[in-house]
Amino acid sequence: MHTVTILGFEQAYASAITGALDLFALAGVTWQRMQGEDPQQNFKVQLASVGKRDIECINQLTLKSQIAIEDVLHTDILIVPTIGGIPEDVLINNRNLLPFIRYFHEKGADIASNCSGAFLLAESGILKNKQATTHWGYADKFESRYTNVKLLPNQLITQDGNIYCSGGGMAWFDLALLLIERYCGHDVASNTAKAHVLDLSRGNQAAYAQLRSKKYHQDDDILAVQEWLEQYYFQAINLEQLATKVNLTTRTLLRRFKKATGQTPFAYLQSIRVEAAKKRLETQNESLESITNAVGYEDLSSFTRLFKSITGLSPSQYRKKFIR
Repeated sequence: MHTVTILGFEQAYASAITGALDLFALAGVTWQRMQGEDPQQNFKVQLASVGKRDIECINQLTLKSQIAIEDVLHTDILIVPTIGGIPEDVLINNRNLLPFIRYFHEKGADIASNCSGAFLLAESGILKNKQATTHWGYADKFESRYTNVKLLPNQLITQDGNIYCSGGGMAWFDLALLLIERYCGHDVASNTAKAHVLDLSRGNQAAYAQLRSKKYHQDDDILAVQEWLEQYYFQAINLEQLATKVNLTTRTLLRRFKKATGQTPFAYLQSIRVEAAKKRLETQNESLESITNAVGYEDLSSFTRLFKSITGLSPSQYRKKFIR
């Protein structure tokens, strides 16, 4: 039987802890019961904390720890759940967790974080020069704090060696299903997903993200260009026009825009147009052709390709999923 240890701490998401506890403990079990078979448990799951202290989660919910993390001699998987409070405060108040994350990583355990739990992995140093993801809303803060981590904010799940990260507060079930498949095979993971009415693979989290404005920089000229693009995104726009507005050459504009935002001006413009289309798809009963024209494109097929490349869904799929 494989051992899963969930590392509890103050201000964690209770659902990310209890949900993972349930899913690992019932991996394959619920399906076997439904089929009239004798259930065989695949995972031993334990909730650990420093000193076996009670875990004061967000929303004033207290969870009982089952073991002190100091007494855990071996685990196959160490899960760091979502940070529900302010990440910076949680990091300061839980620095005593970092040596345990490093210890089990060095021992070869699979280390897995959910959502903002990736901050604790990065703070421990095990994400240096590795790929990771976190909740899209924390991506800018994460990137500015951990410049040596290769953040992939659109990815729902990342794996780099024996380190796994998932994005989104409720992405713990995506993470758990992936690890169940790793340890028990596809059939057990698939049957677990069916038994609990879960999607085995949800792709990425870009469809859920709002536009990250990328304005955490000090270049006033680039800020002016960004604000103009956000106001007039539906117009035909060329690079020379943008450069003229801030008295820069096109070459200088490209260099400074990329340095400030990590994107070219036209990649940024595409993101704005897709975000505008998402809002219309959620709230308006317009045709796709009308929405395409309204955000500055003439060809529906090319915009559909762009939309899907950014969100992971076609416009019609996005509308069906998110229309109010």
